[in-house]
Amino acid sequence: MAPFLLLLFLVTSLTSICNTATSAPILGVNYGTLGNNLPAPDRAIQLIQSMNGGGLRIYDANSTILQAASQTNLSIAVSVPNELITSIAYNQSIADTWITTNVLPFGKNIKYIFVGNEILSNMTGTNSTWPSLVPAMTNIYRALQAKKLRKISVSTPFAMDCITTIFPPSSAQFRADIPESTISSLLKFLNDTNSFYFVNAYPYFVWSENYKTITLDYALFRAKRKNYYIDSGTNLTYTNLLDQLLDSAIHAMKRLGYNNIKLGISETGWPNAGDYSQIGASVYNAAMYNRKLAHVLAVHKGTPLRPGISMPAFVFALFNENLKGGAGTERHWGLFYPNETVVYPVDLTGRKLIGSYPLIPLPTNNEPYPGKICAMADLECFLSVLKPHDPALFVNFDMNFLWQQSRDSGMPCYFDGYAEETIQDPSINTCIFPAN
Repeated sequence: MAPFLLLLFLVTSLTSICNTATSAPILGVNYGTLGNNLPAPDRAIQLIQSMNGGGLRIYDANSTILQAASQTNLSIAVSVPNELITSIAYNQSIADTWITTNVLPFGKNIKYIFVGNEILSNMTGTNSTWPSLVPAMTNIYRALQAKKLRKISVSTPFAMDCITTIFPPSSAQFRADIPESTISSLLKFLNDTNSFYFVNAYPYFVWSENYKTITLDYALFRAKRKNYYIDSGTNLTYTNLLDQLLDSAIHAMKRLGYNNIKLGISETGWPNAGDYSQIGASVYNAAMYNRKLAHVLAVHKGTPLRPGISMPAFVFALFNENLKGGAGTERHWGLFYPNETVVYPVDLTGRKLIGSYPLIPLPTNNEPYPGKICAMADLECFLSVLKPHDPALFVNFDMNFLWQQSRDSGMPCYFDGYAEETIQDPSINTCIFPAN
């Protein structure tokens, strides 16, 4: 029988950037905390240092983490949570208090403040958070100036879905549903304060959704010349997918008249594992991507549109985080397992030769899973053989039923992480889970 692919419900488990190539920031690490089995902050900081990381980004302003990091030379990015944006936007005293409480005690280490995360990707914020974003950034900036913390940059991370296209990068522009007044005022703030346009750039997602037309080598910084991409509008040659993403953001800004806003990478990385349906998520590919990334940043390569210009960057993420929802990859971006074991070694300075690392087994999932996918079945058939004392079977079947529907629509639902894929056939008695 062909292997099955379906969803089972888990019933049992409920510093500054340079304009020349004279120096470059060392790759930092995104330190997420959505796990119930993660090491203590002081140990987490030691793990970042063990990989020669140059900084860390946190998604709030956790004082325990900041205290542990304050004893180091790590550059830190702290974050104003999304839910605080509106209150800070319209009350300067709240911004002042936030800076006094969360930044002032650790000012010598903090280099960046991110106001929210991927705000313009949240459509529910169109009429609330979006208009509040720049006022909140402005109030945070004013609070910093009042405390004479003038070396800290204020920005907000943008997802790549703010950009309409990367084919070619020169055609990129911001999404039409983002009011020009919103994006223009945001870019004006970044330009006027000499801050950075920070982008969450993930070649993995672009490649995995277009694997038939984009080679894996192009996504992993190892493409041969025949797989390079040439921008028909600029005649620039792209040797890797990350550069293509970054230059798309630059072109989108230029289209609105902002040619010189500095660029930073707030998140990038590659998943070390995932669901059966998620191709290319493996330890080997993750190691290759992050090792090459560190090397590219270390040699001040810049991008084709901005050659030789270095930029701050943070790899995602420090740990595999088991409480994150969504597809399997969401819980598998870490450089470390929660037990502090390294997923794969990487020198974040980029100085270690790629060939000097220990061998890692080659991946087996760079192509789509070859087995058949479990299709929707007749609930009445299932109920006819379901044992009343075994509700887990019903929940598994019902969740798979819903997952198949959402998957066919192109927007698979993973029930906030309480589900996983399996290749085991769950058919029982006369009720067979059909496959297509």
